[in-house]
Amino acid sequence: MTRWPLTVRGTGAALLSLLCFVLAHEFRLTELIYVGVLLAAVVIASVATLHLVRRTETVSRSFSPDVVAVGSDVDVRARVAIRSPLPIAQGRWTDTLPRGISGDATGDFPAVASGMRTERNGVEITYQVRAERRGVRRFGPLTITSTDPFGFARRRHAVGGTVALTVAPVIVDLGALADLPGEAGGSMHTATHQLGQGADNLVPRHYTPGDSMRRIHWRASAHRDELMVRQEEQETAPEATVIFDRAVRRWDQSAARAPGADPGFEAAVSAAVSAVARFVAEGYRVSVLEVDGAELCAPIDSGDMAGALHLAMSLATIVTHGQASLDATVRLFAGTMTGPLVVVTGILDEADAALLGPLAHHSSLPILLAVAPHGTALARASDAGWRAAGIGPDDDLTQAWRSVVDRGTSRVGG
Repeated sequence: MTRWPLTVRGTGAALLSLLCFVLAHEFRLTELIYVGVLLAAVVIASVATLHLVRRTETVSRSFSPDVVAVGSDVDVRARVAIRSPLPIAQGRWTDTLPRGISGDATGDFPAVASGMRTERNGVEITYQVRAERRGVRRFGPLTITSTDPFGFARRRHAVGGTVALTVAPVIVDLGALADLPGEAGGSMHTATHQLGQGADNLVPRHYTPGDSMRRIHWRASAHRDELMVRQEEQETAPEATVIFDRAVRRWDQSAARAPGADPGFEAAVSAAVSAVARFVAEGYRVSVLEVDGAELCAPIDSGDMAGALHLAMSLATIVTHGQASLDATVRLFAGTMTGPLVVVTGILDEADAALLGPLAHHSSLPILLAVAPHGTALARASDAGWRAAGIGPDDDLTQAWRSVVDRGTSRVGG
């Protein structure tokens, strides 16, 4: 509600009405009383039409895209359905934007004719904003400032509730790993286990209830005089692991309060999901873990980019948690060999680098990404066999990734 219900025109009419009464009394002009009463009646009627006449307004919102990455634009469309026995003059609308969303969410609200059919009295509002911070951001309510048909009175009121938009971490294209030899070569090195001699000469097996009729091997069935089905070849994709260290002590205190509050933590979230997307695209089955081995999501199969996007959505609200130490990761892989291993962490000192040192020899491609490395931590990790890089908020993640993949060690941004 506005504190003063009259527009400039309405205020002028009210003052003029009062002046007519004063002048009528001063000069004993009865006609001015009639003019003053008429003006006062119009002003009062204008206020009454806005505040006493019942009308119904509902708002529905949609976003395009439904889920947006940090730094991307999103189109917002709102439809205001109005049921009113009286016409509504042109006004203004303002949508309430949440923190982490920037843009201009204001505009002219068009005049609406009277009517009780919402499908006819619908107003479409569109605008574009930019997602600046990760998280679930709630838009609304919509505020409409409307006037009466004479333009004397105004009413400012909120319409509808709030609608959530998911802002996911940005997935950065890190570039292909095709130049890497051996087990780190991704789908080029998928292991194939066949029960026959190859895709063109698979060994048939006996038909069992539930087998698809499309898999029946008719030649073998005719030869053996019983139904036989083709035995499918089985392929297992190589595996990669991405470990995201979100222990509280690794990050600024603001990272625990809300998504998007700590730029360093945001850089790490983006790095983790980008690494996952890269390995999935390369043909790896990727496990995403915390430092203590807890899964952040179910393993994502090779080539399943939809799974990588779903991971980004699930990380939209992630914040720091727990007190797990990196030695838990070392114990997790003790006595085993694994494929590519990416560890994404925040504060990293020399003691942490020394602790992680032995783990590098248990991976075909050990990559260590630290947002805030201290002193010679990266150099010590490199000496132990890690491909290490700093990925602070001002660093180029793609450049850091390429440098560690191609040359082994880099400290981007100093």
